[in-house]
Amino acid sequence: MAITAEQVKALRDRTGAGFMECKAALTEAGGDMEDATTLLRKRGLAQVAKRAGRSTKEGLIGSYVHTGAKVGVLVEVNCESDFVARTPEFQTLARELAMQIAATIPRWVRREDVPAAERDRERAIYRAQFESSGKPAQVIDKIVEGKLESFYQAAVLMDQPSIRDGSVTVAQLVAQTATKVGENVTVTRFARFKVGESDV
Repeated sequence: MAITAEQVKALRDRTGAGFMECKAALTEAGGDMEDATTLLRKRGLAQVAKRAGRSTKEGLIGSYVHTGAKVGVLVEVNCESDFVARTPEFQTLARELAMQIAATIPRWVRREDVPAAERDRERAIYRAQFESSGKPAQVIDKIVEGKLESFYQAAVLMDQPSIRDGSVTVAQLVAQTATKVGENVTVTRFARFKVGESDV
């Protein structure tokens, strides 16, 4: 099947991948846009994983102040070079992350940041809810782990569904940008401020 330039352009617009990568993915997927997108995302995540160990000493502080100036966010997003930090893709990511934090009020950047005591407390609460249910222990264990996943999706920035596209997590959004800019991209820290609240 011949792949047209219009198909390649549409896939490039959707994924940000290079011309030849898009053409190869479309060829492999038999012209199916969804399958080609999935292929590119898998390859992109593999490339992101390879870059994950690289130092990210450059970047910028993304900011967002919500309408009415009652909620504001600062978020530090890092990359490998100052050149990438100045690209529209990187700056858009930083702003989107700041908006995400303003809207969803995460408490930590990644799962590893959640204190063990907090995680254990959540597990204990969930377990207590089902102790008298009569369910087998292994079933309760699965329910508890499922509820812990929901806790992470609410409280951990990288696990949250993107407010822009709920089918993509924030971690995937960051990985997509890393693929587009060709560098390791990390989110280091954030601060969310709300007028009248001292501990947000």
